[in-house]
Amino acid sequence: MTRERSPRRLRRRDRNALTAAALTALSLTASGCVVVHGEREVLPGATRAEAAKALAAFTDAYNKADKAYDSSLDAPYVTGPLADIDAARLKAGHVNSPSGNASHTPLKLSDVRITIPKKAGWPRWFLADARGNKGGNYRWLLVFTRADLGERWRVAYLTLAAPGAVPRFKKDKDGWGEAVPASSSQLAVAPGDLSRSYTAYLKNGGTSFADGPNTSQLRAYRQGQARKPGLVRQYIDQPLTRGDYAPLALRTADGGALVFFTTHHYEKETAAANTSVPAPSKAVQALTTGEIHQSLTLESISNQAALDPAGKGTVSMVGRVQGVTGAKGE
Repeated sequence: MTRERSPRRLRRRDRNALTAAALTALSLTASGCVVVHGEREVLPGATRAEAAKALAAFTDAYNKADKAYDSSLDAPYVTGPLADIDAARLKAGHVNSPSGNASHTPLKLSDVRITIPKKAGWPRWFLADARGNKGGNYRWLLVFTRADLGERWRVAYLTLAAPGAVPRFKKDKDGWGEAVPASSSQLAVAPGDLSRSYTAYLKNGGTSFADGPNTSQLRAYRQGQARKPGLVRQYIDQPLTRGDYAPLALRTADGGALVFFTTHHYEKETAAANTSVPAPSKAVQALTTGEIHQSLTLESISNQAALDPAGKGTVSMVGRVQGVTGAKGE
């Protein structure tokens, strides 16, 4: 099975010196005019009022898009892995139900807890942790980002976690959180290496990740599905770490970090001669190109949140949301 294209939204941001200069903030003191460089100063990523407004705007757009099965309605409010997953979900929904989502239930978020880290440079970001009325008794973890002052806040990561799985975060005396650099060597796995470590684990196993449904159980399931009478399944897992898919890490009260990161996956089903691949769901059919004869390759994006301990130890998966973004029949 060959490697295919990168996700459609993977892109590079070119920022030149003039852009950085345009974002410079000025403050006046008794001694004169002092230049404060926003790209170097450690500042809160947003005000609390901005964060609350961004969450309300996203929720409203998300509900409109879900009701109409129209990705254009929330595309300005999502980015990175969530943009890929959400656009594919809405596309499939529209193909199968052009008139809209007859079973739409508006998303309502309650018991909202917002953690805004102080950091230097871009992107700025913050975490909204809330109880959702959809998907069971889970906390919705939404990571909002923006790459410069003129951009709208967008949700890059959306994962679901059991209520007791969300950690306490380290905060300063003013209530601001702490962002952990991607290159940090203080954790069991540097946040920037976590996507690569996880995809390597899915392929080879190991002791870097604690047992659970998204680690040892997922590997066992894949091994059981790899060969069935008349059908073979192959898996390719790839890290995603650049641009809007870059990992983001928030310091926890115990010195570790909650890390949000992205991975890219392929699953290929190949049927033996004189047999056929099992018929995929209507949602997958809506995303499929080509004719399904002897094989079907599913492409998906996954975003996950993991507890990365300080020092040494095993990484524990808190939540993982994976969505099919494309399929190819052959």
